[in-house]
Amino acid sequence: MSNTQENTTHFGFKTVEEDRKADLVAEVFHSVATKYDVMNDVLSMGIHRVWKRFTIDCSGIRKGQKALDLAGGTGDLTAKFSRIVGKTGHVVLADINDSMLKVGRSKLRDMGIVDNVDYIQANAEELPFPDNHFDLVTIAFGLRNVTDKDKALASIYRVLKPGGRLLVLEFSKPLYRPLSKFYDFYSFNILPKLGKLIANDSESYRYLAESIRMHPNQDTLKEMMNNVGFEDSEYFNLTAGIVALHRGYKY
Repeated sequence: MSNTQENTTHFGFKTVEEDRKADLVAEVFHSVATKYDVMNDVLSMGIHRVWKRFTIDCSGIRKGQKALDLAGGTGDLTAKFSRIVGKTGHVVLADINDSMLKVGRSKLRDMGIVDNVDYIQANAEELPFPDNHFDLVTIAFGLRNVTDKDKALASIYRVLKPGGRLLVLEFSKPLYRPLSKFYDFYSFNILPKLGKLIANDSESYRYLAESIRMHPNQDTLKEMMNNVGFEDSEYFNLTAGIVALHRGYKY
């Protein structure tokens, strides 16, 4: 969301020109792409797999349907969707960052997933797909990095079929104050050090911690989804609100 100063936005805790944010975010993910999966396991102690499994369970995706895994990175959700939709279905793994796409493509091909997945470099704010095209769109741990979140949500709404649904899996606001204090200490003291140790990059992981704090809270994101047309929007707090899964429908 934009700062009160026109044409600026947040990059972590910094205020930057809107047209610079995408490049700055790209630098972060170019840097961490090859260590992204390892860091996810270490930083979440493997819990990210539980969050993603819950997302799959809430997706309602079925054989023969079309799914878009937006900001899909290294393809964890794409791999699951590919198996569910089968040969008659189709999955698009889309990411704005080509380094992440290359890692995802390589990983999925090593898993034997080749027939029903396409890989497309795309900006969430201007999706290069037809209207009313997908049964499901997911964006997991990616929306907070988008410059204009309202524009991205409207773009997602456009490409969904009537009856389709959006799932947003994202870090959110912890429900309990003691947990928030521990979470802040971990995010700003431990996380960058682990980033330095494992990925040789502390600054990117400091940005990731800051970007989480600047992301809209649960109720604000629900309202943003409603504002672009989604209906029956709801969210599920996971791990006491450290992460939330939002779901909305296009009717």
